[in-house]
Amino acid sequence: MTHTITSRFTLVQQFALLVGGIFLLVGILGFIPGITTDYDSMTFAGHESGAKLLGVFEVSVLHNIVHLLFGVVGIALSRTAPLARAFLIGGGVVYLVLWLYGLLIDKSGDANFIPVNSADDWLHFALGVGMIALGVVGARAVERTRTGAPAGRGRE
Repeated sequence: MTHTITSRFTLVQQFALLVGGIFLLVGILGFIPGITTDYDSMTFAGHESGAKLLGVFEVSVLHNIVHLLFGVVGIALSRTAPLARAFLIGGGVVYLVLWLYGLLIDKSGDANFIPVNSADDWLHFALGVGMIALGVVGARAVERTRTGAPAGRGRE
């Protein structure tokens, strides 16, 4: 009998694996000249980095490393449903905090050490909301499967 990823992983685990894989890919792409424009102006950290992933999102070496680490964590935590849910919801909260951070800081000041621009801010908002939604939807699917009842209800 051949097992597919869908038969071995719950929906929330699949979501965490997908999100982790995307973050890993984005972290790698951030180090590829051409995909990252103005690659030669990339700094380790700080708003002085002129590099932009896809010509839109400001990146630095630190920013790319964070994406890589976030990806590895997502893939590792996809091993169990509770950990996958924690990654998605917790990571979503982290990205909403980053969104607020980006809205509040002076983009040309030292506080912009990651660095972020307005495009990053709104991407962080979308990631935060999306990851939380995936964590909630995926966890509800696990609960329905486990209890045989709609999410939020016990066995009757």
